[in-house]
Amino acid sequence: MTGRLVCRGAAVGLGALWWWALARLLLVPGAGALEGAVAAGGWGLSLLPVHCMPKGRAEGVMAAGRWRRAWRAGTASSATAVPQEAPRPRPDGESGRR
Repeated sequence: MTGRLVCRGAAVGLGALWWWALARLLLVPGAGALEGAVAAGGWGLSLLPVHCMPKGRAEGVMAAGRWRRAWRAGTASSATAVPQEAPRPRPDGESGRR
């Protein structure tokens, strides 16, 4: 319980600091490098993926080595290449090709 409260408090505090820096950059003519660094740093942190989970628990995870096998199949000779499936017919009866 205490850990969650500390995390939320830190998030609110850092968010307020970011908004303060952004407001100073936009509204105060003498805003300097400190406000710019805080605003740029906060924006950069917003790009981090924070909703990550281990690959084994992720929904729709691909098998290990799938991309490696696909890459090798693409560079293999035509005798060992993976055959391509024919397109499936659409529900309306058309083939999907034009």
